[in-house]
Amino acid sequence: MTGIVYLIGAGPGDPGLLTLKAKDYLEQSDVVIYDRLVSDEILAMIPRYAERIFVGKEANNHALPQAEIDALLVEKAARGHTVSRLKGGDPFVFGRGGEEAEALALMGIPFEIVPGISSAIAAPAYAGIPLTHRTLASGVHVVTGHECLHSSGTPWEVLALSSQTLVILMGMGHLREISEKLIANGRNADTPVAVIQWGTTLRQEVAVGKLGEIARVVEEARLQSPAVIVVGNVVRLRNALCWFEPDKVLAR
Repeated sequence: MTGIVYLIGAGPGDPGLLTLKAKDYLEQSDVVIYDRLVSDEILAMIPRYAERIFVGKEANNHALPQAEIDALLVEKAARGHTVSRLKGGDPFVFGRGGEEAEALALMGIPFEIVPGISSAIAAPAYAGIPLTHRTLASGVHVVTGHECLHSSGTPWEVLALSSQTLVILMGMGHLREISEKLIANGRNADTPVAVIQWGTTLRQEVAVGKLGEIARVVEEARLQSPAVIVVGNVVRLRNALCWFEPDKVLAR
């Protein structure tokens, strides 16, 4: 009898943001195939009897190639197991969940998508930055740093529109180049930018600066991945709306 695969979004880091459905399915799992940014608190919800398989990725270092992850999901479910594929954020927001779902559908393996809260919206929220605001930003673009920089089809003139908020995931290694591209395509060098490292967790740190100087500011602050980059006038609201301060949480 064929099992089922749950493609689960683990959320942005704070275990309190995991959905009830995700927790329920994790607790029913025979096999859990999980990524690098899933928190220890969420991994602790996995049953002791369940097989755990780490397939995390970071720049130039993949525990398993994507094709092998796809094959692993098919193999475990074909043996009749209940499989949870646990991803940071949301499986359909730059999580390659669409590719994995395609592989399962091709082989006739039942699956279900369990959405998670993406760091693209959660990290700015925990930093006191609304992505849209009636007087400051009428829309938002979400892109990945590596792909937008290296794709010939990237609409830089659209991303540079000052009325829109730009959220960049996986862009820390290309922050200087991306900033230069935006400025070259019309974004004002004085546009405020926030870089949020380990958003929603007690390790959260935030650096704020102007687009023309943010790469230097981040280097001086020694921020690294994982981080979410927010470009736009909504960043100006951080001082007034900052509500989550990890140092104060730890001191309680």
